[in-house]
Order: sequence, then C-alpha cells, then structure tokens
Amino acid sequence: MREVDEAVRQDEAAEFARRYGVLIIALVLLALAAFGGWLWWKGHREGNREKASEQFIQALDQLDAGNRAKATTELAPIAQHGTPAATAGAEMLQAGILEQKGDKAGAAKAFLAIADDKNAPEAYRNLAAIRGVSNSYDTMKPEDVIARLKPMAAPGNPWFGSAGELVGLAYLKQGRKDLAGPLFASIAKDTDVPQSLQTRARQMAGVLGYDAVTDVDQVLAEQRRPARQAGAPAQ
Repeated sequence: MREVDEAVRQDEAAEFARRYGVLIIALVLLALAAFGGWLWWKGHREGNREKASEQFIQALDQLDAGNRAKATTELAPIAQHGTPAATAGAEMLQAGILEQKGDKAGAAKAFLAIADDKNAPEAYRNLAAIRGVSNSYDTMKPEDVIARLKPMAAPGNPWFGSAGELVGLAYLKQGRKDLAGPLFASIAKDTDVPQSLQTRARQMAGVLGYDAVTDVDQVLAEQRRPARQAGAPAQ
C-alpha cells in the first residue's frame, strides 16, 4: 500500500509539473525581471537625484559669484527634468535671477507660473504667489491681489505677515479702510511676524485709526532706536 501510495503521489506531482510547470517558471522569471527592473529604476533615480543636487549646488555657487548666466544654464535641466520639488526650486531661482536683473514683469510671470503649478509643493507655490504679486503689484487690480493672497492673509498662516500686508494695501486701493485697518492691526499684534513688518503694520493701523499697540515699552524702544543710530559717532 505504501508503494502504491508513493506511486500515486509521484504521478500527481508529475501531472502537476506537466500542467503548471512552465507557467510557474514563467512567473518566477517575470518576478525576477520585475525585481531587477525595480533595482535598476531605483539606482537610476538616485543617480539622477545626486546629479540634480550637484547641479543645484553649482548653480548656487555661480549665483554667489555673480555669474547669473552660468547659474541659469546650470538650472535649466533641473527645471525641465527634475522632481516636482527640484523643478520648483530651480524655477524659483530662475525667477529670482530675473528679479535681480530688474525684469519685474518677467520675474512676476515666472513666479506666478510656479504658484499655479499644481505639481509644485505647496510651500513653493505660496512663496511664489507672494513674490509674483510683489513684482506685479503696481499693475495688478486690487481684486486680483486679494483673490490670490487672501487665503494666506489669515492669522496662524505661515505667510500671514507678507500676504496680509499686500492684501491690506489692496484694500486701501479699493478705499476699504474698514478692512485694511483691522488687518494691519492684526499683523502688528502677531508676534510671529518679523519686527520690521510689525512696525510698518502698526504705523499703517495707527494712520487708519486702529490701535495696534500691545507693548508700549517696545514701541518706545523702536522709536528711540533711529534717534540713537542717527546720533551715534561715525566709526
């Protein structure tokens, strides 16, 4: 009975191998090929990232040296073929180069293109929107400034100070002092906003009749600082 049982099992194994052996071998080879392809793709991607990082560093070095044309050349391939974050970073630098050259219209167009790029990381898009509006503020309609930046012009938003200042100025263009005043007052009271921006916002709020003073001693110190600097002896 044992011999018969073993013979039956051998026949079943042979029949299974005959029916499914080729398919199993094909699946194993396909899995190995897929794994090899994944390893190649991963290595290729890492290599491209390293190359892009080197090009990015070289571009920054060229900018530090004042070689804007060379920096633009280094940034071009990253902007065209980099990852979404690398592309956005390269495009931000390219727009900044245009800004340095005095081409405000070109810089604004480049920044706003990044702001409208859904593939770019949100932080890049928000910063690009502010930079774009800053460079084209004089030619933009107030309602367009407000529509683009108002979502960021809210307390607690990381871009509240910069976006809020531009939105507040747009409100003034519209004659909406009732909206501009409280916004400038909120910026002045926000301790996360840079001090220089707080000072400007406090002054604007005061001119519009809104109290934005939270620390009298700090305000007095800020007012005395220019006087001390003006009276300081020349070094």
